[in-house]
Amino acid sequence: MKLQELLNRIPTLEIHGETDHEVSELVFDSRKAVENTLYIAVRGTIADGHSFITSSIEKGAKTIVCEELPENLDENVTYVKVKDSSKTLGHLASNFYGNPSRNLKLIGVTGTNGKTSVSTLLFDVFKNLGYDSALLSTVEIRIADQVIPATHTTPDIITINRILAEAVEKGCEFAFMEVSSHGISQNRIEGLHFKVAGFTNLTHDHLDYHKTFDEYLKTKKRFFDELDDSAVAITNVDDKNGNVMLQNTKAKKKSYAMKTMADYHGKSLEVDFNGMLLNFNGKEFWTTLTGKFNVYNLLLVFGIATELGFQQDEILQAISKLQRVSGRFETFKSDGGIFFIVDYAHTPDALENILDSINDIRTKNERLITVFGCGGDRDHSKRPEMGNIAAKKSTLAIITSDNPRTEDPAQIIKEIEAGVEPQNFSKYTSIPDRREAIKMAIKFAEPRDIVLVAGKGHETYQEINGVKHHFDDKEVINELWKLMSK
Repeated sequence: MKLQELLNRIPTLEIHGETDHEVSELVFDSRKAVENTLYIAVRGTIADGHSFITSSIEKGAKTIVCEELPENLDENVTYVKVKDSSKTLGHLASNFYGNPSRNLKLIGVTGTNGKTSVSTLLFDVFKNLGYDSALLSTVEIRIADQVIPATHTTPDIITINRILAEAVEKGCEFAFMEVSSHGISQNRIEGLHFKVAGFTNLTHDHLDYHKTFDEYLKTKKRFFDELDDSAVAITNVDDKNGNVMLQNTKAKKKSYAMKTMADYHGKSLEVDFNGMLLNFNGKEFWTTLTGKFNVYNLLLVFGIATELGFQQDEILQAISKLQRVSGRFETFKSDGGIFFIVDYAHTPDALENILDSINDIRTKNERLITVFGCGGDRDHSKRPEMGNIAAKKSTLAIITSDNPRTEDPAQIIKEIEAGVEPQNFSKYTSIPDRREAIKMAIKFAEPRDIVLVAGKGHETYQEINGVKHHFDDKEVINELWKLMSK
């Protein structure tokens, strides 16, 4: 594509050099520059891309997009000065790949908990409805039946546009995308055209990055503020921040809820570990998913699919065929009668939701043993809160390591323990080694007891001192159970 086409409808401050040459590739990492590359100098949290302009030119970049021009301009290079390189990158990427988000229906899901589940459930529902779609989530990226491992909640904007362009090429009509607060803050959704935006909830998380809850709230809200009037914004009005998301949006406003009046209203009629009988907008159906949080997830799926023009009966029929999302309330029963649940719950709200859901279902004749930890190099303030929740709502809480990353696991555990109230001191213990913690839970459990292993869910690794070691909670449970039941 020629540079002049690439710059179509993109505001520029100055252009030095020719604009009729071809651009072979877009990069914001100078190490990836090749012949005829356009290099965008983005100011990051660690490094400033302007420092690598010379390096990118040496590797073959023929166009530089930047906020500050270098002192010495290369006569063989075109320089484009813009107000904000990070935002410009999104629009360049959209143009480069033929604006794919306008050639399919892009649906974004944001919130603290439920983003992955809702995005994945939407992908599966639309497959059941007979449509090929794309999925961009924490767990995986999919284009119809093709699976691409995911590395970030929201990939960089060049990668997103490349995936969406491939989805358009393969005939996909829909794309479902998990939209993280980091992605919004770092302009990783800039230039994308969303048809529907869904909000799950907002609770305590990522304050290591956003610093204050108010900043976290404003970042999420920005996603809705930037929608145009052709979009639909659908929000959970049972969450106190649900209506805040809609305050300044130009999009058509829709709501869903269980406790209050809403466009999409859900009721739970029967719940057990095998599934739920639900009523959405007066229509009853059965699902193998379980837990109150999944009622909300499915209600948002139902609302989004309805807003996209599908009949409610066919949507509910497609929902009733759904299987559980990997690592989200995944249940299996040992031959010794112990019931195991693996879940990704890694925030106070998510942990409380999963424990409440289990306690709503169990008869109280069974004991509930919870194994959990908190990630290192992340928000410290949620640790004591999670310690309090786990000890209060479990028969026994076993505090252990999650992904300690570069932190000392013992220090993380100490911070979790600080939140346990004195009356619950006898209801918890701590074992830093996650495998040993799961082993103790199995040893302590008796037939009909419930063992919840929370925090990692679908993850198949444990990150210690910057190194990822293979660790899959489900594998470890099965392996230890077989060894210990011999």
